[in-house]
Amino acid sequence: MVAKDVVTKFVTRFHQLTFDLSKGKVAGKVGGMPVVKLTTVGSKSGQRRSTMLTSPLIEGDKVVLVASYGGDDRNPAWYRNLAANPDVEIVMNGTRKSMRARVAEGDERTRLWETLTAGHANYAGYQRKTSRQIPVVVLEPAA
Repeated sequence: MVAKDVVTKFVTRFHQLTFDLSKGKVAGKVGGMPVVKLTTVGSKSGQRRSTMLTSPLIEGDKVVLVASYGGDDRNPAWYRNLAANPDVEIVMNGTRKSMRARVAEGDERTRLWETLTAGHANYAGYQRKTSRQIPVVVLEPAA
């Protein structure tokens, strides 16, 4: 396991514990963005997996996530999980919701990327660090 993965796992667990115990009152915003507790089904294990993310953009009932992994050359595990099973659950602002994930493509991705990097330049910096196109994920309420 890469050292970055170990550190990421530790920080995520601590953040999740703080978030859960306070019902999102502590650690509910980071960098001006709402924190999202994302629960996916593991693509290999089939087990429920939770991680803590931020959403740089909310559009109506849609929540936008960025699979940047800090500009790493690999996609984060949560992205691989939702690519295999797009039915996910989120907790945001103390509310639990069932959502369906999809990857933004074409003009939609371009528009979302321009909007989110205008407000959060760190994502553009992450893109410069990697040769992969960082996926932009749109979560929509499950039917």
